[in-house]
Amino acid sequence: MAADNGNPGMAAAAPKPRLLQQVRDAIRRKHYSPRTEQSYVHWIRRFVYFHGKRHPAELGEVEVTAFLNHLARDRKVASATQNQALSALLFLYREVMGQPLAWLDGLDRAKRPVRTPTVLTRAEVSSILDQLKGARWIMAGLLYGAGLRLRECLKLRVKDVDFGYGQIIVRDGKGAKDRVTMLPAAVIAPLQQHLIGARALHERDLAAGYGGVELPDALRLKYPRAERDWNWKFVFPSYKLSVDKSSGEIRRHHVYENYLIRAVKQAARAAGITKHVSCHTLRHSFATHLLEGGYDIRTVQELLGHQSVETTMIYTHVMNKGGRGVRSPLDHAEEQRMQYHAARPADDGIRLDLQHTR
Repeated sequence: MAADNGNPGMAAAAPKPRLLQQVRDAIRRKHYSPRTEQSYVHWIRRFVYFHGKRHPAELGEVEVTAFLNHLARDRKVASATQNQALSALLFLYREVMGQPLAWLDGLDRAKRPVRTPTVLTRAEVSSILDQLKGARWIMAGLLYGAGLRLRECLKLRVKDVDFGYGQIIVRDGKGAKDRVTMLPAAVIAPLQQHLIGARALHERDLAAGYGGVELPDALRLKYPRAERDWNWKFVFPSYKLSVDKSSGEIRRHHVYENYLIRAVKQAARAAGITKHVSCHTLRHSFATHLLEGGYDIRTVQELLGHQSVETTMIYTHVMNKGGRGVRSPLDHAEEQRMQYHAARPADDGIRLDLQHTR
């Protein structure tokens, strides 16, 4: 046995993990999402390289401020991007190094632009859905008909689709919160048929010695058989098996994001829609059309999973009419002109063209 300081009973101390591995370990202890881990590691690595590969223990508030200002001034990053980098560095110093940063004086915050969401009309949504078939139609139908985010749709599990009550339970949504939203009646029959095929695929995987699925947190230890249970399977499984990077096991994950992203963009082009259309546009349209239908904004807020009602209020800008519901004076003037010409006698030999537009 190796000795330590002359004590034969003391084993040699294990080498301390490298910095980025310490970051990953701390993030996993906090049960943050894999995407958060990927993002934090990315920004911490960029921070280290920005300061000539110096260890963060040698750096402090001044160097953090300089890096964040570089992102805002030189790289012209968005406000959300700078905030993400700031969160990563705050996490590094607070949770990993045990050296919380003081107030960052002199920090130039990137301005958050006020963006108006793109919203489709009901006819435009129908024209897009007409271009989609099979599982892609069902997924797009859930984004528009239930207000799901793309990742929420991809991560949807069989057990969380309640056909009896006509609802969907969204697990671990944005902000690590659960919520309940509706299951559109138009989707029920196609979704049930889709699940028959998905279950047959699951049975073939089991027969071939596979059939496992990724489980959240420590559920695999608590319920060892759950990973092969049909109820825990993804509603939209990938067409091929893949290797789980964290465990090395061969499993069937859900379909990739591009499976629907590309399909929606192609459908919008085929439908002749000139607006910038993404999967999230369908969620924007869901909220706006509910508000146009007279539903209470608090109800819409709960269905969307917004923490603040102010976030939901951005959809009120296109209700019923454009331009905040204000009628253009040009429309009023043209109506007056048409009424004037309609009431004026036409016996003076002058031909009136009521379809003329200016």
